[in-house]
Amino acid sequence: MKKIKFLLSLLAIVIAANGCEKFEDLEADPNRSTSVPPGLVLRGILKDLYNDPWDDLQRWNQYWCSNYNYYNNQEYNWTSTDLRFTTLKNVAKMEEEATKINLPAGNTYEGLGKFFRAYFYYDMTMRVGDLPLNEALQASENPAPAYATQREIFRQILTWLEESNTILAARAAAADQTLKGFDFYFDGDAAKWQKAVNAFKLRVLIQLSKKEAEASELNLKQEFSKIVNNPAQYPLPESSSDDMAYRYTSIEKYPFNPSNFGFYADRYNTSATYVSTLAALKDPRVFVVAEPAKAKLDSGYTALDFEAYVGAPSDEGLDAMATKVQLGQYSRISKARYFSTDQGEPCIQIGFSEACFNIAEGINRGWVSGDAQEWYNKGVTASMQFYDITDAAAITAYLSRPQTAYKGNNADGLTQILLQKYLALAQHSGFEGYYNWRRTGVPTFYQGGPGTGNSGVIPQRFQYPTSERDNNTANYEAALQRQFGNTDDSINDELWIVK
Repeated sequence: MKKIKFLLSLLAIVIAANGCEKFEDLEADPNRSTSVPPGLVLRGILKDLYNDPWDDLQRWNQYWCSNYNYYNNQEYNWTSTDLRFTTLKNVAKMEEEATKINLPAGNTYEGLGKFFRAYFYYDMTMRVGDLPLNEALQASENPAPAYATQREIFRQILTWLEESNTILAARAAAADQTLKGFDFYFDGDAAKWQKAVNAFKLRVLIQLSKKEAEASELNLKQEFSKIVNNPAQYPLPESSSDDMAYRYTSIEKYPFNPSNFGFYADRYNTSATYVSTLAALKDPRVFVVAEPAKAKLDSGYTALDFEAYVGAPSDEGLDAMATKVQLGQYSRISKARYFSTDQGEPCIQIGFSEACFNIAEGINRGWVSGDAQEWYNKGVTASMQFYDITDAAAITAYLSRPQTAYKGNNADGLTQILLQKYLALAQHSGFEGYYNWRRTGVPTFYQGGPGTGNSGVIPQRFQYPTSERDNNTANYEAALQRQFGNTDDSINDELWIVK
């Protein structure tokens, strides 16, 4: 009996001791992590930043065509687009976790966090226009954030990029290695990240070119000149070795590879906007990216004749396109280049060649002094070298031809810069080929035929996600009225940036 009483007393003591524990302590799962290394969060953000080659965007950029409607087509029947607020939450989480491990203010994660905010807001606003900005990402504290105008968003983007450059400059000077092992673009090299940030800023400023006169608070000319004329403070990519490029492996394969050759090789072909332009310019890149049209070979041309390379108009109906492909009238995608290895070619997200053309355009427009021809030639040369065309004499000869020799700081010269940038961006940098066409009309995109969809018109924007309509109705409708004077029905409404 005494033994039973002793055991009951001992049990009461245990219960009393446990009763002193906080409920939160009992609720916590000791097997579940409450923190994560910021480098692991970074890797997810970097993957979100990546734009694939050979995806829908590149067909809308008119670099290639699907000739098999079951899988894809060239139609611009755009509806709503995804926004990147989940990724932006991860950016904030990355910075939070960096603080948890006692990294000081101004650490590399913070510097990249500024860049990521600029990059993803640029991606979103270029698709839809106005967006929640200062009141965004407040969750239950503010479930209906007000929208900022596209002008305000671009002003904030430029501020973030300036702050990112400042932080990364300090981390580069300190030879910071915080990101090493987590960063699959530059392996933690803060100096290379700083160059990419400033190259991206040139992209943003150039995309604002139609606002040169009215957007004085953006200081386009001053900001552009500041970057180009101060390489010590604002370093830029110096060669293609500074490209922010996604590189493939035998595990994470290039989208086209030997394994899917039978599935893709004959269902996709080259576009006229891209390949026929290369052929017309007698550009040797066409021999690398495309195969000669069989019908042209049958008529007597050889694989070394530019006339043998013919792309399909992107607005052509798929029945007609499929028939002509089978008849050998269009050039297919180069099997030797794009299907021979799992690694394929790097996919450039922000690159040296584009930066060269942006500087050339800035000089052409009078935003900064300099030799536009020099930068134009550098951009073309870098693109040629990407395709393993390295013969200096051949490149010089190409740049000396009447069609391709820079025509000076005038409208013709500007068209050349824009066209060569379009050619260099093929399968790279997401929507930039389309964005540059939307801003300038160069090159001439095919539209009007049955293959375009959208009543034969290339649209100007995407619709907002339905979540904005359903969960933030009043602010969403106010933003639509302010921008377009109507509802979210028309994807042909122009955004502020191109008006």
